[in-house]
Parts: sequence; structure tokens; C-alpha cells
Amino acid sequence: MLQTLPLPISAEIESDLISDPKIICKGARKESLNYINNNLVCPLLLLGDALTILQQLPDESIDCVVTSPPYWGKREYENGGIGLESNYSEYIYNLTGICQEVKRVLKPTGSFWLNIGDSYKDKQLLGLPWRVAFELIDKQNWVLRNSIIWNKIKGGMDNSSDRLANAHENIFHFVKKTKGYYYNSDSIRSSPRKSKIINGSVVSATGVSGVRYKRQIELSTALSEADKANALAALDAMLDDIRTGKISDFRMIIRNQQRVTHSDSQKLSGRSKELSEKGYYFLKYHPNGSKPNDVWDILPEDTQTRQSHFAAYPLDLCRIPILSTCPKEGIVLDPFCGTGTTLMVAKQLNRKSIGIDISKKYLELTADRLLKDEE
Repeated sequence: MLQTLPLPISAEIESDLISDPKIICKGARKESLNYINNNLVCPLLLLGDALTILQQLPDESIDCVVTSPPYWGKREYENGGIGLESNYSEYIYNLTGICQEVKRVLKPTGSFWLNIGDSYKDKQLLGLPWRVAFELIDKQNWVLRNSIIWNKIKGGMDNSSDRLANAHENIFHFVKKTKGYYYNSDSIRSSPRKSKIINGSVVSATGVSGVRYKRQIELSTALSEADKANALAALDAMLDDIRTGKISDFRMIIRNQQRVTHSDSQKLSGRSKELSEKGYYFLKYHPNGSKPNDVWDILPEDTQTRQSHFAAYPLDLCRIPILSTCPKEGIVLDPFCGTGTTLMVAKQLNRKSIGIDISKKYLELTADRLLKDEE
């Protein structure tokens, strides 16, 4: 059950009980953070303008922000708000102003994931996601760690006859500094395939036995005898690591044998220097599996079951951000929570969360979704 938030009623803050046990609060103070810090994974819902409420939250109190703000010029939302500006420059100004507050409330170890779609004006694709990203990088000193393409696999109806159909959106992962932010890559790795023993020889998950590499080393004219001895010893050690489970797979790059995967310049690539000095190097696969890449194939939310919100993003879009960048005891914030997708995933992953929205109707829908998720 969603728990009731005990907020003091004052001129600045008034609690608005919809129906027990659902609650939507106008405003936010330290009491709000005390509530969410002292409770389990019951999401806290705050009704109001994102900028106004964010300004009332304490500095460096949030671990992870995952959000998808209204896109510019797409649709009209209850109570107005961002996305209805007369020109896109004003939209960028308003959105980046909110992002500045996000940066203030985010912990030094925190992450900010921003999903934002593009818009057309007079048949011109505006490039709004990157315009916003550059503002955040250049003016607010955010550090962009990843640019993810959300491939929606199928786009909406598109009757244009003079351009391609649009089927992707951008997701940006920002942090406040280049080092020291929380990131748990093991939490999002795919399960690795296992090595096996065939005819007494160890074979990696993808069938690498080392036989071909040994033959290439022995027949190489680009390696000295000392280089060959060292390469064979290193290969045997790598196969032992496969056998004992230290790694799940590997590839060996031998001078003049395999295509290199880096710059040829030793100034730009440590691998190039290693290849020059030793005559070989290894690419090791992580024993816990591989990380996701920066193209996510995720179907959009099924709007047939979301008649009241036609821009809800899918649950799967939030899983990697929350798992990888919010510690288990952390707090997730969505300043444009809509019908609560971010909060749903945070709750499913046992993270605390806060949702802000200007629409009372959307927050009521969020509360209903969260309750149904418990049934």
C-alpha cells in the first residue's frame, strides 16, 4: 500500500489527500526527504511546477534522476507547463533552467538520464535533443558519458512522402564530474556463455581453443623467437584463465595477423604500443557477461492500455539507468513523472523514488498504477 505522507500544513505547503492511502503534496521541504529516507520503497508524489518544487529540495540529496520532459510543440498538457512555448529557444531555456536545479539536488556521485524527442518546424528537423545537450555541457558543465539511441523498432503513423520515418529518440547520461560517480556495470551485464572442455582441451564460450593462434604464432615472420615464446606462454596463461572461470572469452591480436581494433598511433593507443613492443595483445571478455551497448531496441509503451497519457515511455527504458547508477539504498527522482513509469521501475527494483508533475490527474493515475502493481 502507498503510505500517507505526514507533511505539516502551512501557507507554503498544504497536503492534498485524494483518497486514502493515496496522497499528492503541493510543495516539498526537508520533511519530504525525511519521509522518503525513513520509509521503504513507497514513492513520494509531489504536485506542482517542476522548477518550483526542485528549488525547495535540499542540495545533493538525490542519487539518480531519470526523466522524459514534455517534447516541444507536441501536445497540450493539463495545467500548461513546459513544451507549450511559442518558440523552441524558449523551450530550451526553460528546460535547461530545470536541469540546473537537477544538478544542484543531485549528489556528486549521482547520474542524470534525459530522454528527449525532436520536433519539426516548417519541415525543418530542429535537432532539439542535441541543442539541449550542448547547452548543458557548455553552459552548466555537465559531463556527457553516453548518448543512447532508443530504437523504438516501430514508429508512429508517418504519412510524409519526402523524408524517412522517425523511429528513434535520444537518451543522454550526464554526471557532475568525470570521476567518482556511482556506476555498477555488473548489474546490467548479460549472462555470459560458458567455456567447455572438448577432447581434453579448453574451448571458450565462442569456440576459441587457441589452436589457430598457436599456429599463427609459430609460423609468424613478424615475431622474433623470443616474441614467439612469450606469446605462446601468454596464450597458455589465457587458456588457464578460461578454464578457471576468470574470464569467459578472449581474442588475441598478433602482429600482422589480425585486424587491429585501435589507432596505429602509439600516442593515441596503448594497444598499438603493446603490439609494437610485444607483438601481441589480448581482448578479454568480462566473466560476468557483456555490457549493453548504446542502441536500445525497446518497443514504445502500449498506449492502448494508457488512454490517459499518450506519451508514456516504456518500463524497460528505465531499468538500465536505475540498476547501473542508483545504489540500492538510493533515491530516484523524476521531475516530469507523468503516469509514473520511472517510479514503477524504481519500486520494482527496491529503490526509493520521488515523482513531480504539474498534472494532478497524472499523479492520480500514477498512484493507481503503483497500487495495482502491488496486487
